Amino acid sequence: MFYRATILAALPLTLAACQQQSAEATQRIALDQVGPRAEQTLVSPDTTRAVWTVSANGKAINFGNLGAKPLVTLDCRLQDRANPQLAVIRHAAAFPGQEALFAVMGNGYVSRLPADAILADGEWRWEATLPATDRQWNLFIGTGDMRATLPGRGAVEMPADPIPGEFVTWCRAGGRVLPAAS
Repeated sequence: MFYRATILAALPLTLAACQQQSAEATQRIALDQVGPRAEQTLVSPDTTRAVWTVSANGKAINFGNLGAKPLVTLDCRLQDRANPQLAVIRHAAAFPGQEALFAVMGNGYVSRLPADAILADGEWRWEATLPATDRQWNLFIGTGDMRATLPGRGAVEMPADPIPGEFVTWCRAGGRVLPAAS
């Protein structure tokens, strides 16, 4: 009985000490100081009139509606012509430090490309870079439709077109034009 009375007598003091310590450890912040809110999931863009076009420098092709910002870009990086790199860029909002698997399907292939949030050309965007010889780029070679999906950023439907396949072949050749077959 003595122990029970001692515990009951000490309980209010213990609780008061916990409340006092908890109040000191709590930090209050205004919600408008926490920064921008994360964007909500984007719907898939309308690509019924989108086409592939060659970039101004000739080392990339862009897929999107004419006169609008590209949705997807294939970029050939020729710093080392013997080992060119190919990047697929999804022009959709990204935040520093984010990573995702960028799923691209087409021509009998499914590739899950590791993409990072990159700040380039004044925008945070998604970018996956691999050697141009990587088999995952074969999905762009062929006559089938393609689909690129990034979590939370919608899917980009790309109709069949020979331009991406020709571009991948050109990049794999180190940016050299190959002779036409007779």
